[in-house]
Amino acid sequence: MEMQQVRYFLALARELNFTRAADSCNVSQPALTRAIQALEAEFGGPLFHRERSRTHLSELGRMMLPHIEAIQSQTEEAKAQAKSFSKAKDIELKLGAMCTIGPKVMSDLIVRFHHDFDGVALVVYDTEGRALADMVLKGDLEVGIVGLPDPLDERLHAIPLFTERFVVVLPPNHRLAQKQVIHVSDLDGEPYLNRVNCEVFAPARKVFVEKGVNTPIVFRSERDDWVLGMIRAGMGWGFFPEFCAIPDDLPVRPLIDPIFDRTINLVTMRGRPHSPAVGAFLRSVRAHTWPTPEGDWQALESVH
Repeated sequence: MEMQQVRYFLALARELNFTRAADSCNVSQPALTRAIQALEAEFGGPLFHRERSRTHLSELGRMMLPHIEAIQSQTEEAKAQAKSFSKAKDIELKLGAMCTIGPKVMSDLIVRFHHDFDGVALVVYDTEGRALADMVLKGDLEVGIVGLPDPLDERLHAIPLFTERFVVVLPPNHRLAQKQVIHVSDLDGEPYLNRVNCEVFAPARKVFVEKGVNTPIVFRSERDDWVLGMIRAGMGWGFFPEFCAIPDDLPVRPLIDPIFDRTINLVTMRGRPHSPAVGAFLRSVRAHTWPTPEGDWQALESVH
């Protein structure tokens, strides 16, 4: 079905006269008639009953009318949004990114999005994962980037972006830096610097306790840079996502036995109409090349 057939059908349904319908569409009557006949062949039956003095919708035509009206309406809405977006300036898109997601993972996407849609001002809100999901549900944020160990609220639609594992970050010259990988058992007795917003802290802590591994917390902060600074000062070890912005001078080792990881998702509210800016951002997200974990940690786990 072509859009001109939609237009001709709706004109004829309105006018109930082939001549007037053709005039309203600015086409010849034979051209309109051929288009309607092609549509009837596609639908498998007559859409109009043609009589000498009048034309009226058939039962099939009445059945198809609301569907074809919906197609026309959706097409016009899409065109209007596209036209509005192409002319718009200073549109603001509110994006929430979980505070534990490193900016280097998002930077290339944001730069590319700004290049392609320079009329959109992207405002990024930084908060804890569960609070971020609630902000999307309430409409305070249009889009969220979040990764939580618990299942997401059913009202949220999630698009998986990438998976990242958790690593151990050590002070320079730490004894464990000599190891290729770190087992959970290796950390027994080692002072731990806790990132307050670490969403896997609770499940990881449970595993540590089950294995009889005690890592006393000697420092806690909501700021990753403070935790990294205290690690550099030799205060203890930290637990970070592998794609976090970790300084090159700090030893980073895979944590195995077991491996901890998380999946980062883009979330929106199900059923909520998207603005053109959200639609553009979703297209950019789908076209973006996301990072993949480096190395086969499962193989390391079996060897070591």
